[in-house]
Amino acid sequence: MIGLDTLLADGEAVGGGRWTVSGRWQGGVPVTARELRLRLFAWHRPSLYGIWLEEETETGRLFLSPFTALHYFAEPVVSVHTRVEWSEKLQQAREAAVIFKEALEKGWYAPDPEAWQEGRRSWKLLLPDDRLQADGRLLSGNPAYAAWFSAAIEEQIDSHPAVREAWERLAAEKPYLLEVSPEVQEPQGFRLDEEEWLVAAGWKKDEVPFRTCFQLAEPDLDSDGEAAWELRLVLQDKQDANVLVMPSAEDRLPADWAAYTDRFLRDRDRCAELIPSLEELAWQGGAEAELTDAQAYEFLQEGSLRLLQAGYSVFLPSWWEELSRHRPKLRAKLKGGGSKASALFGADQLVQFDWKVAVGGVELSEDEFLRMAAERKRLMYIRGRWIQLDPAFVAQVQMALRQSGRKKGLSFREILEMHLLQQEEPGAGSVSEGDEAGAWKEQLRIEVELNTQMAELIGRLQHTERIPAVEPPQALKADLRRYQREGVSWLLFMRRFGLGCCLADDMGLGKTVQFIAYLLHAREEKSGGTKTVAPALLICPTSVLGNWQKELERFAPSLNIYLHYGPQRGKGDELEEAIKEADLVLTSYNLAQIDEEELAAIHWDTIALDEAQNIKNAYTKQSVAVRRLEADHRIALTGTPIENRLTELWSIFDFINPGYLGTLSAFSHKYVNPIEKGGEDELVMQVQQLIRPFLLRRVKKDPAIQQDLPEKYETKAYVSLTVEQATLYENVVQELMASVDHLTGIEKKGQILAALTKLKQICDHPALFLKETGAATWEDRSSKVSRLMAMVQELRDEGDSCLIFTQFVEMGHLLRRMLEQELGERVQFLHGGVPKKQRDEMVATFQDQGLKERERCGIFILSLKAGGTGLNLTAANHVFHFDRWWNPAVENQATDRAFRIGQTRNVQVHKFVALGTLEERIDEMIERKQGLSQQIVGTGENWVTEMSTNELKELFALRREWMGK
Repeated sequence: MIGLDTLLADGEAVGGGRWTVSGRWQGGVPVTARELRLRLFAWHRPSLYGIWLEEETETGRLFLSPFTALHYFAEPVVSVHTRVEWSEKLQQAREAAVIFKEALEKGWYAPDPEAWQEGRRSWKLLLPDDRLQADGRLLSGNPAYAAWFSAAIEEQIDSHPAVREAWERLAAEKPYLLEVSPEVQEPQGFRLDEEEWLVAAGWKKDEVPFRTCFQLAEPDLDSDGEAAWELRLVLQDKQDANVLVMPSAEDRLPADWAAYTDRFLRDRDRCAELIPSLEELAWQGGAEAELTDAQAYEFLQEGSLRLLQAGYSVFLPSWWEELSRHRPKLRAKLKGGGSKASALFGADQLVQFDWKVAVGGVELSEDEFLRMAAERKRLMYIRGRWIQLDPAFVAQVQMALRQSGRKKGLSFREILEMHLLQQEEPGAGSVSEGDEAGAWKEQLRIEVELNTQMAELIGRLQHTERIPAVEPPQALKADLRRYQREGVSWLLFMRRFGLGCCLADDMGLGKTVQFIAYLLHAREEKSGGTKTVAPALLICPTSVLGNWQKELERFAPSLNIYLHYGPQRGKGDELEEAIKEADLVLTSYNLAQIDEEELAAIHWDTIALDEAQNIKNAYTKQSVAVRRLEADHRIALTGTPIENRLTELWSIFDFINPGYLGTLSAFSHKYVNPIEKGGEDELVMQVQQLIRPFLLRRVKKDPAIQQDLPEKYETKAYVSLTVEQATLYENVVQELMASVDHLTGIEKKGQILAALTKLKQICDHPALFLKETGAATWEDRSSKVSRLMAMVQELRDEGDSCLIFTQFVEMGHLLRRMLEQELGERVQFLHGGVPKKQRDEMVATFQDQGLKERERCGIFILSLKAGGTGLNLTAANHVFHFDRWWNPAVENQATDRAFRIGQTRNVQVHKFVALGTLEERIDEMIERKQGLSQQIVGTGENWVTEMSTNELKELFALRREWMGK
């Protein structure tokens, strides 16, 4: 571009007080945004010489904020090398900017009261009379200019924190300066005129020497006749707040205030605008009026607040503030003090009590309260004190009394719930909702006054160490650890009062043996040597049915166990007949749903759920079916009462104590949603307070527990075969038996060993035997895999790590895929094909617990040959033998990868056994001849090949009772 070519500048207002500037050279060539900055703003410091200006690249336009536009247009300084011609629109804007700048400097502006009360922070230009004729013509009829000027002032306010804070403080102190809803005139219920608004905002000085105040005077109860409440107008001297004047008919105002009588009258009329019920008041002497009880109550409760919000001072009786702070309460005082707590049995057992109503520091009996409520007064004077009877509170109490009257008492569950919430959250009620009783509990504060025995009982529920110790039953074939004895005592204590409970100990702490001890004690205590007591019912995952049967045989051989499982299980009358002599009925969650009608027809002594997280989804058919079953006592056994959501805890608690946490919708509204959105520590504490008496959880990391545990604890995980597994197993056995009699020597041995391998593969997973790869489904096809998944999930939830040994490489790959898919975390697999460098890296990754979460590995699968010796893997405190080597020495060597020097935690070893198969028979042989195991099975599996045909049939035969349903 050459020399002094002319730049033609143009622009327009674009809303919100902003302006645009664009340009083209005289020859018609558009000017870029960069050139505009250099030519027009090179000397404009407030915009940092144009750098801070926004631009529109496509058009080359620059955008100016309201104040920047005002400042620049008032005194544009352009480049000396550029000649500028302004468009007519910008020329007018420049003239307006000069006026605006002078107005800002000389204070010719004020807030627009009408706009502020409509929710718009707008400002008006106030030109002196001598400028109106000349400048007013330029500005009139151009709303864009008015918006520009107002926005420029707002921008200046926002750029000065002290000024902005002053306006915000004013708005907070005087809410009546702000927006008024056109539908409901709130908060003040009226609009101030311009003069009043500017005075209230402090923009203009108020010449009136007094402020109008309202005073409510209580009735003179000592006077003769009907006393009434009085509302008085009082004028307070602005210079001396101690000077108060009440206008009278003879002398309405002091002489020096007389000129402002209109202000006093206007304020009196405004009272009626704010409080419609006072519109027809008869003012005596112009400044005093009588109020009914209802009008006085409304004035205290709402009218006084409206007056305060409108900027008036209000004087109320001195007792009102204290009275309004006292939340009315309904108290249930337990009758008597001599009855023993043991007389109570059952969470729904009714307890007799007396009702008391506490209002404003006065305690009323039930009869007194109902008599006063019948008078329908909101304010009453009793025993030298004023009390308020809010209609909503009265209705809630009346409903509560009706409810309790129908039931003739409070249930023990209700007393406990109210007491716990009363301790944790003063003013809280039940979390119940959805029924008439729940409606009044939700809002009404109910306090329970406990007698000595009830207080002792609830104290024990909250402090388990106070629960009396119970000696283990003699029929129990096990030595219980200290914490296990405490667990059994707790279960029996809860049973004594019919309170459902959840034993939530960590995996490996012996929930199974604690329940067995509880069951033995309960049967001995209740049966008295007879067999007429209803049996207990234990529901568990199919994968652990066999484990329970084995543990019961081991620890409680005296108990009569009935297994409700398989296609031949009893139905209807047949089932009732079959369980007559049973102490415990075992069944699965799946069958509890399928056979719901048969199981629901029986009233059980106890129902226990193992792995109770299986009913975590409250609305599944399985969960609903289980919660419908009836029993005298309900127990949940789980190491993970909450896996992902708080609603899972509700589902378990709705099983053990139906209705205790209210409906799921109410529990979700009050607790789940707020807690899962933002933490809400107070709500978390409330939930803890509610559930603590019914949930006993001990963790392995507790030092007291660790002292009580052995360094290495071995358990068997017994699982049954699925129908698919059993069918495949039976086919392999039949093929072997059909051919083995015709074979000899090496050929016979090879056939037997091949069958052994096939059977072991089938026990692991059908996909391994069928050589399925890729996307083959694995769910519900192997009880062994299902059990492993559940156990690994639980230990990972507890922050533990594990080793999983298998002798089949393909099984290792399959387990890795399954675990990664199910748990969503990294899983390593070490086998013979892994190079040494990668092998060392895998070990280092597993051992290094300092790695970031996404880099760590808490699950390590190893083939028994490749990983059974020579490795130090002490980061694991769980060892799984997924399939057995049948050589204790080899298995112990593998276990010692974790149980060795450097291990700081107790190690739990889990050995899987498929029930009804050769795995169970060989495991029994090893257990019977542990001392000779090296001689018998020390050479691996070759000893099996030396068996006769009959011995092979006995070893391989599948016991039918362990086939799937």
